[in-house]
Amino acid sequence: MNRPPGEPRRVAYLYLLPAFAVYAAFLLYPIGRAVQLSLYDWDGLSLGTWAGLGNYAAIVADEDLRAAFGHAFVLMVFYALLPLAIGLMLAAVLNHAKVRGLGFFRTVVFLPQVVAMVVVAVAWRQVYASDGSLNALLEAVGLGALTRGWLGDYTFALPAVGVIGTWFETGLVTVLMLAGMSKIAPELYEAARLDGAGAVREFFAVTLPSVRGEIAVALTLTVIAALRTFDLVYITTEGGPGTSTSVPSYEVYHRAFQLGQVGSAAAIGVTLTLVIFAISFVINRFADRSTS
Repeated sequence: MNRPPGEPRRVAYLYLLPAFAVYAAFLLYPIGRAVQLSLYDWDGLSLGTWAGLGNYAAIVADEDLRAAFGHAFVLMVFYALLPLAIGLMLAAVLNHAKVRGLGFFRTVVFLPQVVAMVVVAVAWRQVYASDGSLNALLEAVGLGALTRGWLGDYTFALPAVGVIGTWFETGLVTVLMLAGMSKIAPELYEAARLDGAGAVREFFAVTLPSVRGEIAVALTLTVIAALRTFDLVYITTEGGPGTSTSVPSYEVYHRAFQLGQVGSAAAIGVTLTLVIFAISFVINRFADRSTS
């Protein structure tokens, strides 16, 4: 029995409708509601007043908000670029050396990912404390002049938070790189060695091009983690000292629940969503172009 030409497509749409309904209810509607709120001056209790794009203009005009987005971009270096460099190096060494117990190593380096970020933040806050283990180590090796309250220092607070992100994300990136390198055909390495390639040239000629897809995934995940980080900043510094570690996600919380500026908070959230989408789009477009 012949079906009408458009029937298979209609059937496919019918199967997709329930999934789209759930997607719209739990993602599209909240985003649309946030966009609507961002166009008003509203404290969450009284009647809101129309602000148009005023809340978005304030993001550009407000020095503290500009600084918060700048801090998020600094954290991208610690959350994404450093873990990628370290993870690539570790994975290449482990894959090249064929280390025994590689499965156990993968489990160990991935462990930070299964620990709640609140627990991680509390633990590292103790490490960075004035009487914490970091300062004790510096004292023990004769570098007592470098000791300080790391999370209360205007210069070092943001890098100190970033180092926690590096520690947290490196294991994830390493596991992703190891998974990608395990799929590389041994014949490629043999051909490179026959051409006289050393370990470094072998890495850039064979390993790196073969894991571009994994690099794109790792960068996407870690960049998103850097831009939307909240719990780590909230537990360790609460955006301080001053506003030296404030980030957009923390500003959303601070303005919505502490200052009663719900419209401004919604505008920051929408802007952050657009920034994350744009960066993720660029990363994946670059990866697609590199593999094509």
